[in-house]
Amino acid sequence: MLPGRGAPGARAARTLLPPLLVLLAAARGGWADGASTESPFTSSPVGEGPMTNYSNLSLERHNITLPERSSVQKQVILESPSLMYLTCKFTASGNLTSVCVTWKRGDEPLKNFSHTVEGNSTVRTQYNFTIVNSKQLGNYSCVFEDRKEQRGTFTIQVPEVKGKKKPLITYVGDSTVLVCKCEKCVGPSHWTWYRSNGSVQVPIDANMSAKYVISGAHNNETKLKLMNLLEEDGGSYWCRAVFPLGESEDQQELVVLSFLVPLKPFFAIIAEAVLLVAIILLFEVYTQKRKKHPDDGKEFEQIEQLKSDDSNGLENNAPRQRKK
Repeated sequence: MLPGRGAPGARAARTLLPPLLVLLAAARGGWADGASTESPFTSSPVGEGPMTNYSNLSLERHNITLPERSSVQKQVILESPSLMYLTCKFTASGNLTSVCVTWKRGDEPLKNFSHTVEGNSTVRTQYNFTIVNSKQLGNYSCVFEDRKEQRGTFTIQVPEVKGKKKPLITYVGDSTVLVCKCEKCVGPSHWTWYRSNGSVQVPIDANMSAKYVISGAHNNETKLKLMNLLEEDGGSYWCRAVFPLGESEDQQELVVLSFLVPLKPFFAIIAEAVLLVAIILLFEVYTQKRKKHPDDGKEFEQIEQLKSDDSNGLENNAPRQRKK
């Protein structure tokens, strides 16, 4: 045997030692979590190749308890790829051996989940997987079927971003600020702003135009300041938050009015007032004329009466013929 070299058996032991240590560490993690000795993550990421090292991902545990003859929904907010433990407990008063347990993502059945009976009235089921991209977001449901279907649904999504719901109204030449917030997040990787051009969203680059100033690119809140507004600056604006796990966006409306627009109601009021005054004046003129000539009708009647009287007088003054 050459010096400095161990026996073949020792070399083989050194070769097998690292994999054994890895298996023992994995088993210890499973026992510490109270899970079985099977691999705790049974689902590969959608659209991904063989699973790589996800030991740096956070662990997310979420539970749903289903009373008999009921359905429950739970929202799960995620920003980053995570290890997911989804657990459902179904409590029933009947025979638990007839309860059929399945898991679905949307309407697609899932495999490699576990379920056990706890005591005389509870069925427990768990689905573990690694979520690493936006394609895996959506609804994951545990389904218990006996005489009636009971369903617990986990809705996994990235945080929502919110802007002002009502249109923001401003005027030509002014400046305004559009604000977008993410209340249920630590902070997105970055924000981007877009403006709608028909059916197309055009990115806003503050470095290319002095009209725009963008602030808070990596905070829970971002602002888009628009200066020296024109009427054509009105329209739809979108704020988009980009997270490691996906994107979330919201729309805001900006209305830019010219200075004549707020004066239109004033002009309409003036026009109505002028029309009303004209009607009043015409009525006054007509009334005055009637007051100045109140006896015109009577004079006409008197003239006609005199003519009638004159005619009767001539007839009465005619010589009478004696009767023979």
